[in-house]
Amino acid sequence: MTEARGSADPNGETHARYSPGTPCWVSLMVHGLAATQDFYGQLFGWEFQPGPQQLGPYVRALLDGREVAGIGQLPPDRHLPIAWTPYLASDDVDQTAETVRLCGGTLGVGPLDAAEAGRLAICSDPSGAVFGVWQATAHLGTGITGVPGTPAWNELLTFESANVAKFYKTVFGYEEKPVVSADFDYVTLHVGGRPVAGIHGVGNALPRDRGPHWMTYFEVADTDEALARLVELGGHVLMPTQDSAHGRVASVADPEGARFSLIQSPR
Repeated sequence: MTEARGSADPNGETHARYSPGTPCWVSLMVHGLAATQDFYGQLFGWEFQPGPQQLGPYVRALLDGREVAGIGQLPPDRHLPIAWTPYLASDDVDQTAETVRLCGGTLGVGPLDAAEAGRLAICSDPSGAVFGVWQATAHLGTGITGVPGTPAWNELLTFESANVAKFYKTVFGYEEKPVVSADFDYVTLHVGGRPVAGIHGVGNALPRDRGPHWMTYFEVADTDEALARLVELGGHVLMPTQDSAHGRVASVADPEGARFSLIQSPR
C-alpha cells in the first residue's frame, strides 16, 4: 500500500456517485453465507439486508444503516477461489466490458442487470486477476468510508506492474504514478488527481494457489485487537501486524480462505 490517505474523519466520508474507474463496491462470494455473515458481523459490526438475487442468494452489509459491502452464495457445484472482488465504477458497463475484451482481458459474467440497483460485469485482467464493473442506478455503491468496518483501499497483487497498469489505464483512463525504486514495484492509479487504487508487482512472492488478485483493505480501530478477534472467530493470519507509513497493517483470511487486509490509519 502506498499513498497516504490522510486522517479519517471520525464520522466517515459519505459518498454519492463515484467517478468512472473509482472502486465503488466490494463483494464476496462464499459457500456458507450464514456463517460468513456471522464472522464479518462480529469482526466489523456489520448488519445485513437482502440484495439483488440475480447471481443467487445475496446480502448487503450495513454499518450504521449505510451499505459498505456485499456477500453472495456460490452454487454448490462452483469451485471458484473465495475472494473479495472490487467493483470499479463505469458510466457504460457494456462499453467498458468490450474495452476489457479488446485489451486482452476476459469477460466472465454479464453485462447484466441487478434488478433496479444497476448493471454489472465481472471481468479478469490479462494476468487473470478478477474485478467487477458497476454502472449504478439505484445502488451507487459503498455509502461510507473512513470509519472502522469500511473498505479503505484496493490493491492489485500481480507479477509486475507495468504491463497490467497499461491495461487498467486504457480501460478506465487512470493517471499513473509509479514508485521509483530499485526494489519496490508499485504504481498508484489516480482519478481526478486523487489516488484510488494501487498495483503492486511482487514477482515470485505471489501465493502459488492464488496467482494475481485484488486485495481489499478494511479500516479498523485497532489492528491488534481486530487480529485477535479474527483468530477467535476462525480466521487466519497471513502476515502479522506491522507498522507502515500508512498505518498498522495485517494480512488475513476468513474461515473460507478469502484474503483481505486490516489497516489502522494514523490518527
